[in-house]
Amino acid sequence: MATVHDTTYDLLRALGLTTVFGNPGSTEEPFLRDFPDDFHYVHALHEASAVGMADGYAQATGRPAHVNLHTAPGTGNGMGNLVTAWHNRTPLIVTAGQQTREMLLTEPRLTSRRATELPQPYVKWSHEPVRAQDVPAALMRAYATAVQPPAGPVFLSLPLDDWAQPADPPPPVRTVATRFAPDPHRLREFADVLAASSAPALVLGAAVDRADGWPAAVALAERLAAPVWSAPAPERAVFPEDHPHFRGVLPFAIGPLAQALDGHDTVLVVGAPVFRYYPHVPGEHLPAGARLLHVTDDPDEAARAPVGDSLLGDAGLALAALVDLLPATDRPAPPARPDPPPPADGLPLAPDALFAALARHWPADGILVQESPSSLPALRRRLRSTRPGSYLTMASGGLGYGLPAAVGVALAQRDTGRGRPVVAVIGDGSFHYSVQALWTAARLRLPLVVVVPVNQQYAILKAFAEFKDTPGVPGLDLPGLDVAAIARGYGCAATVAETPEQFGDALTAGLRADGPTVLPVPVSTEVPRLL
Repeated sequence: MATVHDTTYDLLRALGLTTVFGNPGSTEEPFLRDFPDDFHYVHALHEASAVGMADGYAQATGRPAHVNLHTAPGTGNGMGNLVTAWHNRTPLIVTAGQQTREMLLTEPRLTSRRATELPQPYVKWSHEPVRAQDVPAALMRAYATAVQPPAGPVFLSLPLDDWAQPADPPPPVRTVATRFAPDPHRLREFADVLAASSAPALVLGAAVDRADGWPAAVALAERLAAPVWSAPAPERAVFPEDHPHFRGVLPFAIGPLAQALDGHDTVLVVGAPVFRYYPHVPGEHLPAGARLLHVTDDPDEAARAPVGDSLLGDAGLALAALVDLLPATDRPAPPARPDPPPPADGLPLAPDALFAALARHWPADGILVQESPSSLPALRRRLRSTRPGSYLTMASGGLGYGLPAAVGVALAQRDTGRGRPVVAVIGDGSFHYSVQALWTAARLRLPLVVVVPVNQQYAILKAFAEFKDTPGVPGLDLPGLDVAAIARGYGCAATVAETPEQFGDALTAGLRADGPTVLPVPVSTEVPRLL
């Protein structure tokens, strides 16, 4: 008779979930017993790295990923990046071990108390099956829940003695739709407003990239002769940033954002919250007299928007439908934004000089994974994303995601055969949150380049302290960290680059290598402006 273990693995095969990210613990070993040859276990040294790798892998493949965590302590270790997966809208099936059912009443060591509550509210569904025989069917429901919009992580707590139990007949493999079209009448209303607008503007979010909506976004911008902004703090690139209509990223504060949109009478927001703010700068949410139209696939996002009229639907389908509904305008195209001035010379390099060098050597089909908060404005100024699926970061604002996510993206490029080069830009503060992810990259010999701007401080926190007038905050300096030595200790190649020429040579070599390369680059310690 088939066991729960047998039936579950057959279901995982049928769903294409044969890659498992994790860090094994005692409560997971019965699930991992006799691990099949046709499965790949991606071994991370910490649960946060396992979740981050699975997130990057899922985003790069466009399919859900499975991450297997330890019971409560291990699940807790992974929570930071689980929060990020929630905000990233990444479909993850998270399974975690639980103590033996026969002992749960007495709460022995490694019991996960209130297991289904632990990952909430950052999962779409959380469940511990009542019977061992329900595990496969629960997994099928978890898969269907994770992929439906808005996509996101789900969680299953699975007692360790369930796997050897006899199974019920396997659940049927099901498929569910992952996109839904907007209401045509509401869409027509939106089109009429845009057609009557004298100065419309587009604000696009990460859902446009997730829906393969770049071509429709370009067509709509050109039909409306409208400027295009990225929504604040974007986790993906949403529009070709070398297009003359592109204006950059909106500021993530109320007053400054409204000022940036001044002069527009209609603002169409597609695939983003309205709006993602960070520091509190009071003001009106929109310029005087402006109307906001909002397209999202998330009912919660529509409900909490402080202004505007919302329409539920897939970002790509909505953009394409609006292109069909709208006539071409006779307005002139907006003027192109100016190029930034040349970066300043000198050593250590200014972030602008470093990223100008990165842009000069950037591979045409490269993918950037970034987690360098203080250097981000310089990075976005100098390196413009021009292809879909080329830019990833954390939507949550939490550190420790970028490095393992880059490992997951690089693995996905190998597994899918796409072979796009992957470059991570990780600040020296962020680098140490999930640094153990380097070991996985080295063990798998992934061709990944990690650029580390080294300013020996949490510069973004110094910027926030200046902005909020909070002097004397401790713990904002990071002396004595040898990034190159740490990288070599995990099995990576590492070269310190101090000049643009050294950096260009090292980056070119790293892109040709058959394993991970870490490039620490000393940069100036000047504290950037927060806004």
